[in-house]
Amino acid sequence: MSTIARTWALVVKDARSELRTRYAMNALVMFVITSVATILFAMREDQASPELLAGMYWVVVFFSSMSGLSRIFVSEEEKGTALALQLIASPKVVYVGKLLFNCGLTLLLTLAVTVLYLIVFPGFVVASFDIFAVTWLLGSLGLASAATIIAAIIARANTRGTLYPVLSFPVLIPLLMTVMRSTIRALAGESFENAFGEFQVLFSYLLVMTGGSYLLFEHVWKD
Repeated sequence: MSTIARTWALVVKDARSELRTRYAMNALVMFVITSVATILFAMREDQASPELLAGMYWVVVFFSSMSGLSRIFVSEEEKGTALALQLIASPKVVYVGKLLFNCGLTLLLTLAVTVLYLIVFPGFVVASFDIFAVTWLLGSLGLASAATIIAAIIARANTRGTLYPVLSFPVLIPLLMTVMRSTIRALAGESFENAFGEFQVLFSYLLVMTGGSYLLFEHVWKD
């Protein structure tokens, strides 16, 4: 079986497992709904500024992802399948397969948050769709890349539930600050060229995080 076939088989295996248990999906959905409802109750009749809405948007995405993305390796340890996975697949295949699954899950998460925000927050109006689309894509992929390697690091820890957000937050600060600025530009209706600096940061973050994780994953996975 080729490397691509092995990688795709791993993605399909994780997708079928998630559809069967729905652990991560249920956690993500419930956290998103609870977070947005809490924000609505706190704001009441107040009109939030675009800066505040952009910040809350990515805060909801961040904490929602923390509740579900860590399961990608934790579930292998809990079910006792991690050793079997190490025997039948190379570390590179495992990393790419898990990364692709997390990317798909994160894209669905951010899309769901976007739709919910557009429905419940009248002030969340995307004036520059091109800026928002690129921010959504690069931000989601960067979040998934960082979440995947951190999930691998904490998978065998006894306090992984607490350790995951603690390790993730400092790693994701540059990403979160950049996507918030870029989202503010999208809501303000600025031109695409004005957000080019943020796009460079997001693309560089994605390359560095994915490339570094790809090189280090073998040591994290087997040690």
